[in-house]
Amino acid sequence: MSGTELPGLDVSTRVRARDIQMAGVADVRRHVLMISGAIDTADRDISVCVNLPEPGRWQVIKSETNLTDKTWVAVQATTDEDSTFVNDEDAMIIARQFAKSFMTPDQRRLIFYGGEVRPGESLLKVYSIETSARRPTYSYSSYSPVASDTPDSTDVALEQIIANGVPQRPVIELIVPVTVIG
Repeated sequence: MSGTELPGLDVSTRVRARDIQMAGVADVRRHVLMISGAIDTADRDISVCVNLPEPGRWQVIKSETNLTDKTWVAVQATTDEDSTFVNDEDAMIIARQFAKSFMTPDQRRLIFYGGEVRPGESLLKVYSIETSARRPTYSYSSYSPVASDTPDSTDVALEQIIANGVPQRPVIELIVPVTVIG
């Protein structure tokens, strides 16, 4: 009997296993986590779980390719309850394609906006996290305007997203394999 035949074990609608891969490398000496991969869905959020060699402060360098048919005008990352984004003078918070960023006061949600990532383009983000867990989980969302949106309605939607976050959608879960170096 396969896992899909057992009640409660069918995860095919929420777990992405083999078609779109993400992979990571953790440099223990520098506490840098590098993740690369691709996003091929515009109607779901992505939940990413990484296996870190140790908890603590990690600089994250994440590259992802937009394989959807939508242009992203904002992207959001949200941490789990064991992690926060770092917002101090030593932390670099940047996304190459976006001019602006916003972090909530509780340091659990980070939004990049003021730019765009078109289909086929890659997005490069750099930020730091502080985690008390070895297996932190983060959710990633993107916002794409609807074709009928006007520039003014897109601006209003972006203001709402900055204030309240990207509305939650169904989630695809990824477990990112991490190679440890250093």
